[in-house]
Amino acid sequence: MKWTAAAAAALILCCIAARARAERPPLSNPELLNIGLSCRWETKCMIVQRKAMKRALGYVRKARPPAWRVQLCNRNASRGYQRVDWVGFDHCIRNTSLRPTPRHVLRHHSRASR
Repeated sequence: MKWTAAAAAALILCCIAARARAERPPLSNPELLNIGLSCRWETKCMIVQRKAMKRALGYVRKARPPAWRVQLCNRNASRGYQRVDWVGFDHCIRNTSLRPTPRHVLRHHSRASR
């Protein structure tokens, strides 16, 4: 009888510890950390962002879009330093009407920011 009570108590403690670990921000997983911070840890938002990330990365792997398109979409979908809105990136990378920015506009912009 004592062993079953002790085993039950140990099982309950393990479940509580596992739940506490699952609720903590995953600092060692940069992908999940990025999405979690962008979504403010809202579960629904994180699910949508993760699906969009997998879809966008699969498309990039398969279609091999030009570098200028990936860079343009990264700039458009950025939410501050090292944070990406994956839904926005997914929509942008698949947009066939995008055209590269003319070089003279890029030069003018880089001089103005100095």
